[in-house]
Amino acid sequence: MAAPDDGRHLPGAHLIDAYGAGGFRLADLSHRGSLLALPSGMWAWGVAHPSELDEAAFARVIAEANAIDTLLVGTGGDIAPLRKPVREALRAAGLVVETMATGAAARTWNILIAEKRRVAAALIAVA
Repeated sequence: MAAPDDGRHLPGAHLIDAYGAGGFRLADLSHRGSLLALPSGMWAWGVAHPSELDEAAFARVIAEANAIDTLLVGTGGDIAPLRKPVREALRAAGLVVETMATGAAARTWNILIAEKRRVAAALIAVA
């Protein structure tokens, strides 16, 4: 089961300026650890490895699903598939899910946010 997030939150959608070294750089801030980028803002996310991607890890995403069309899932340095129950839960929430390495997901997030798309991203930090 995924570790709970610690509640750290930055309101608004922000471009991701950099990723790596175990975190992200955005909005002139440095964030250590994984990140959920949602309509409600940028959230610390207690997931450190693709094996932790269970339904509980996506609870905050599902809670905001009515404001999201596409969910980008960055699974770290490599692409890792989501388990079937997770895919089904996200699909039941009405989300189109694109799974890719975190770098590709962060770059895609930036493009889609600049286009004002209804997108969210769940990004596992990479070293």
